[in-house]
Formats: sequence, structure tokens, C-alpha cells
Amino acid sequence: MRMSKWVDFTRFGDFDMTADPATVNDEFLEELRAIVEQRLSTSEAVREQHGHGESYHPTCAPDAVIFAKTTDEVSAVVKACAARRVPIIPFGTGTSLEGHLAAVRGGVSIDLSQMDRIVAVNSDDMDATVEAGVTRKQLNEHLRDTGLFFPVDPGADASLGGMAATRASGTNAVRYGTMSENVLSLTAVLADGRIIRTSRRARKSAAGYDLTRLFVGSEGTLCVITEVTLRLYGIPEAISAAVCSFSELEAAVNTVIATIQCGVPVARIELLDDIQMDAVNKYSDFDYPVQPTLFFEFHGSTAGVAEQAEMVGDIAGDFGGSGFQWATRPEDRTRLWQARHDAYYAALALKPEARGMATDVCVPISRLAECITETKKDIDDSGLLAPIVGHVGDGNFHLVLLIDPDDEEEMARCTALNERMVMRALAMDGTCTGEHGVGYGKIDFLTAEHGEGVSVMRAVKTALDPSDIMNPGKIVRV
Repeated sequence: MRMSKWVDFTRFGDFDMTADPATVNDEFLEELRAIVEQRLSTSEAVREQHGHGESYHPTCAPDAVIFAKTTDEVSAVVKACAARRVPIIPFGTGTSLEGHLAAVRGGVSIDLSQMDRIVAVNSDDMDATVEAGVTRKQLNEHLRDTGLFFPVDPGADASLGGMAATRASGTNAVRYGTMSENVLSLTAVLADGRIIRTSRRARKSAAGYDLTRLFVGSEGTLCVITEVTLRLYGIPEAISAAVCSFSELEAAVNTVIATIQCGVPVARIELLDDIQMDAVNKYSDFDYPVQPTLFFEFHGSTAGVAEQAEMVGDIAGDFGGSGFQWATRPEDRTRLWQARHDAYYAALALKPEARGMATDVCVPISRLAECITETKKDIDDSGLLAPIVGHVGDGNFHLVLLIDPDDEEEMARCTALNERMVMRALAMDGTCTGEHGVGYGKIDFLTAEHGEGVSVMRAVKTALDPSDIMNPGKIVRV
């Protein structure tokens, strides 16, 4: 098995990394090449690219990369791998953050990026079916003249299959929900190569187990998602954005809590602390005050948007918010939200020699101020550089810990800080990850969160994937 020099073998749980559970030899590679008409690569550069996401987790390259074009090809590849117990790792655009793509037992990466066909748009029913490699921006560009759009926006131009697999959400989740609420149906290839469709296009059903919800968020451990049917929404009549600064982080968070509790139907509320605002100013050429800051966006009728904005302005003023800056022109809003989406790269630019450990938690909205302020104090006490940014409208926030993975002492402080933040969130009846997912990076927190529920997850995993070939080492250990 080929392994990258970056692999820290101790980080892969209970796997015996010295033993090859399957043989990927020349004969098998030729069998796979025949299935996908030579769209297979074993070059080191391609394998390395498919062995990591966008976070600090070490690269762990697969033995080969398949570029699939149809569901039938994926099925045939999975059947061939199942016959030899060769692990399979689905790959979309490579933007995951918790080690989801690491080939911890080698195997075959199935790259779905060439499955980029928009199969159908049903405007009257407000839904669309797309192949797994279609990205969210590609879909919205296709929908531009229909008056519809797909709202789930994790920042990166991720593939919709990957977004379904990781139960992605993002800046619009406070109003439109996550992928869990917006996926109507999936076409999936199971561990034995069977192709199933999880449901029909009806908006509700009481027919049997909810396989759609089971596979959304399964991170490639139960199936390979090849098609997704998505809920669409009408483009709002009016959209307005605003930026507001606060002298204290707690005041900004309390503004968010009050806004949600008052029932203001905001589309987005994003929090950036002073460190993150400094990074955004430098990276995206803004000149906002270097203070805790909220980004808002309002959707609705012209009158409704004006009313929402006025209410939020009053609430923010009560908590000391100042310097409201409005953006109603599309180009200004695009620039504002692009800066928010680039926050991760802006944070990395604060310490160019560092790598980013991106982590997140989510808590009930009533505990958000307490959780964030305690975390901020923890960061200050640790001596680490870790900007805070979050989709705080639904209680979710992130850290980007800027670290040197080769510095053992710094890594120890970083790991301890992350663990304290997660355990703090769990103590507040929150979750260890609001949207990044588990991968192998947060696998050890699941028992603390779910207790005996993890054994039920393991039972589902072993029932659907008895040979443990589907993205092994992620979510639950088998």
C-alpha cells in the first residue's frame, strides 16, 4: 500500500496500518480500467490529491483513482472491489475538513466530478435531479432564468453529492435548512454494487424506513451517492445585506439570540470575531472596524426586507451595535459574501507558514453566547492564533486554529483546546460538529455525544457493509 510521508499512523484509530487487507495489483487495475474505459490513474500526484481535504489532516493516498461517468460504472467498480475486499473512498471536490478522504487502508478513490449532468429541473414542482458531481454554483447558474435557486451554501463550491454525503449546511441554513431538509431522494450504490433509489419526488412519505435521511450524512460509509434530487426555492423579490460592528463579542452574540427569539426571518447571520475581521480586511481589501462583527442578509418582499432590517437594526442598537453598512446592489452583496466565504483562506494568510485546523460545534441558541465567550477566553489563555467565525443564527460556530503540525507542543495545546470546546458544547446539550462532519477527525467524540447510539450506528454499518470496504475508518470503527 502506498502511503504519503505526511501520514501520522497513530491518528487512524484501531487500524493495523502495517497489514494490507486487500491486494491492488496490476491484474485488478486492468480489470478496473476496462470498466471505466481507461479513466484510471495511479500517478503519485493524482493519488496524493485524492488523499486529503482542505484541513491539516495528513495525506493518505489511495492506490488508484477512478474517474466515473455513470451510475452503472460506479456499480461495476464497487462490485469488483467488493469481490476482493478493496476499500472504496468516494470523492467530490475535495473540500472536506475532518479527514473524510484519507485512504486509511488504501484502496480505490471513486472521483465523481465527471458525473456533472443536470438530469431534470421540475420548475412546477420546485425540484431538480442532478448527478453527484454537479456543484452548487453550477446548478444555480443553470437555474438562473427559471426564477428558482438552491440555497444550501457551505462556502466552497462543493459537489452536491459530497454535500449530501456530509450533510452540509452553511450561511443560509438559518432560513432554508441543511442538506438534510433539502434532499428529496438519492440514487445510491451499496457496498455490494446494488443500485437503489431511496424515495420518490413526493414532498412527504410514510412508506417504510427513511433511507434518504439515513444516507444523507453517511460520509461514504454506507454507499456511493450518484444522483441527488433537491428541493428548490423561488428567488426572493428583494435581498439586502448589512454589516454591524460591536465592541464586545458577547454583545454581538446576544444580538443574534434576540433576533432569532423575536422571530425575525433572517436568511443569514454570520459572526466574525476581531481576529477574523482583521484577516478579512487584509485578504479581501475591506476597511471594516477590527471588532466582533455580524453579517446579515434579508430575503422577502421589498416591504418585508425593510421591516426585517429595521427590527434587526433596533435590536443591534440595544446591544451597542454601530456603523451599520447596507448592501443592496447584487455586486456589493456578492463581494461581501465572497469575503465571508474566503474567511478560511484569509485566516491562513495571517500565518502563512501554518496549516489550518478547522473545527466546529453547535449548541442551542440560548447557550451560544456562553459557549463562544468561554471558547474565546480559552483561545487567549492557550496562546494560539484561532479566529472565530460562525453561522450563529443556528448556534453553529467554527475555529481555524493556525498551527505547525510538526510542533508537538503546539499540536498538544491545539488538540486540548479543541477537546475542551467540544466537551463544553456537549455539556450544553450541543453537538461535536454542526456541519463539518465526523470523518476520522472527530470519531472519538461520538461516544460522548451519542453513547449507546454509536452501537446502533455500527450495527447499521455492518448490516449494509459487512466487509467494511465503504470509506473505512470514518464515523464508527468496525
